[in-house]
Amino acid sequence: MELNIGTNIKRLRLEKGFTQEQLAELLCVSTAAVSKWESQNTYPDITLLFPLASIFGISIDELLGYDEAKAEADIDNILRESKRLFVECRYKDEEMLIENARKKYPHDYRIMNEYLWLKILVLARRNTEKILENHEEVLKMCDCILEGCTIDNIRNTAIEVKARLLHAQGDTDRAVSLLAALPGLHAGLATEALFNTDTAEFRSINKMNGYVFLELAMHKFENTVHYNPELTPKEKVDRLVHWAEVFAETSEISGLEFFCICECIVYRNLSLLLTETEKDAKIDDIIFARERQFTAMEKVIAYAEKDEILKRLIEEKYKNDNIISVRLKHLINETHQSYARLREYPEYMEMIHKWER
Repeated sequence: MELNIGTNIKRLRLEKGFTQEQLAELLCVSTAAVSKWESQNTYPDITLLFPLASIFGISIDELLGYDEAKAEADIDNILRESKRLFVECRYKDEEMLIENARKKYPHDYRIMNEYLWLKILVLARRNTEKILENHEEVLKMCDCILEGCTIDNIRNTAIEVKARLLHAQGDTDRAVSLLAALPGLHAGLATEALFNTDTAEFRSINKMNGYVFLELAMHKFENTVHYNPELTPKEKVDRLVHWAEVFAETSEISGLEFFCICECIVYRNLSLLLTETEKDAKIDDIIFARERQFTAMEKVIAYAEKDEILKRLIEEKYKNDNIISVRLKHLINETHQSYARLREYPEYMEMIHKWER
């Protein structure tokens, strides 16, 4: 499918009564550049498509001169073929496909996205030399997407690629700051991917991401128990206690001490389950779960003293390195009726005061 942009520019220019010089002046380019477009020796730079379309009062599709429906179908086929080639690890074929698609559809955000993702995030990865190849074109694509595209996943790719370029150019602070705009966990993973695996920065961010994902994974797996309608309340409690005991035992093994975090999370969520959702839960069971939670917290605090990354994460999240103190204040001050009900039991308050040390 050929682009007729040069022919269209000449036709539209004449319809508007512009000379080549006048159009060139409006676009801040040379008259020679306009002449080359109209003779179809070159295409306008991608950043000029929006101004050109605006000057002529038409859409970019009309400016480029191809049938939109046919183009959409063709682009869909290209993207499907690209995914198939990727799955089959035929990266060279995929690269050729996308490079040709870029020439054919230079304005399409989806093709730009595929190009940036493949060339930088997949093939170049952390290779500075490869990242900086054609960096001006890549940067223009990123800025074009960020200025005009509203599709989140395509914008996120552009942010990540632009950060890779900045880091490769030595501006790591700006790269990290840019990645902070990515949603949730994506920001941490993208920041980790900036650094070579033999660097202290990679090891630090990788471990930090590991702790974040560990907590998230525990919540998700616990939900499979918590919201399982086939389990009785007792079966839910028994299963969570079993998990916690396995994690506690595993945390005693050298190199696996971080499993005390899992133990702590399980007992915390078991306590919540008993406190907030099981109205008939026995006070002894709730006290048992809280006692085990605080004991696990002690292990986490001790482990964090040996692991500055975990310590930093705790301080950032709780604004306090004593997570037991934070949790106790929550239990004492929470106004929800289920917590208020528990505070009426002398033995429960005795347990609370015992840990206020």
